Amino acid sequence: MKGEILFLAHRVPYPPDRGDKIRSWNILKALAKLAPVHVAALIDPADQVPEASPLHDLAASLTLLPRGRSKRSAMLAALAKGSSASVELFAELRLTAAVKAILAEKPISHIYAFSGQMAQHVPDHLDDTRFIMDFVDMDSAKFRDFGESGNIFSRFANRQEAKRLFAFEVAAANRADASLFVSEVEAALFRAEAGLGEEKVLALENGIDLDRYAPGMVEPIVRDAAKPMILFTGQMDYAPNIDAVRWFAEEVLPHIPGATFYIAGRAPTREVMALAAFPQIKVTGEVPDTRAYIEAADLVVAPLRIARGVQNKVLEAMAMGKPVVASKEAAEGIDAEPGRDLIVADGVESFAKAVNVLIEDWDRAIALGLAARSQMERRYAWDAQMASLRTILSGGGE
Repeated sequence: MKGEILFLAHRVPYPPDRGDKIRSWNILKALAKLAPVHVAALIDPADQVPEASPLHDLAASLTLLPRGRSKRSAMLAALAKGSSASVELFAELRLTAAVKAILAEKPISHIYAFSGQMAQHVPDHLDDTRFIMDFVDMDSAKFRDFGESGNIFSRFANRQEAKRLFAFEVAAANRADASLFVSEVEAALFRAEAGLGEEKVLALENGIDLDRYAPGMVEPIVRDAAKPMILFTGQMDYAPNIDAVRWFAEEVLPHIPGATFYIAGRAPTREVMALAAFPQIKVTGEVPDTRAYIEAADLVVAPLRIARGVQNKVLEAMAMGKPVVASKEAAEGIDAEPGRDLIVADGVESFAKAVNVLIEDWDRAIALGLAARSQMERRYAWDAQMASLRTILSGGGE
């Protein structure tokens, strides 16, 4: 491949310790095999990148700028301009200037923008530079889903955000040479709503590190073996995860006697921490290695009622050979056969019954976990998922 690549990201891709960063890191590694990659990214105040990190070795050049805007200031800017708060949150003039400088100084033939908000930093006129827009998920649809519940103010605010963000997404997709989504389900939804064809909107699916997420790779946490352990993992200040654990804890768990529900993930909010008052529930906060909790769990649940794209938490648990019970929203976009590779449940009664069946039938649970691991091996190795990147970058011409 001729030329070099500029990789833009709304969060620094390393360490790959959350869903979006797992994807961005693995895509960045795949791009670096094709050409020198110049990385320009925003960095959250809580993020730190060690000087000896693999990111420094991988990138031909590295520009990391602090994200200076708070959610409050982004919302105020959006109100003043009539724009999307999600876009305003990642508006950073220094990053726009850095992109222009890199394009002027380096032989950039391709721009790979990771997450829709990064489109605002890509110049309108690129001459011969090919622009790839990786939306990951259709975020406007997520806000549209949020607009279906909550109080009057939150419903109105989320519906407005959905409308403004969708307009931004469509404009970005029309400028881009190719737009990518994490699953064919997401890509098909965007094609239908944006009126774009398959030649412009494609799926580039996530993978899973099958060596890292393998059964028996880590020591499990110490737990009460007499009580079945149910696990949820995720970023616990993320609204869909908060809603999921609250719903499971308050509605489903009372129908699962004797089990302990672990919520393992960083930054739990007050409402998540409050769940620890229930004797059946343990809220861990950030843990050194979520694999130790997955290894210890009898089963993993993904009871998300609002979900977009592919849930890495589900892929990780399945790769580690754990039986998974997921909502239809959490399972959507994952190539797995319900009933064979995972259980898909909808509603309180269905979810509780599915979990109780696996707790009571250990042979069934083991068989489900083995099938899950086999499906991950067949379908979700990162190298296989990234095989189409060269063709996407070239537009099919190489």
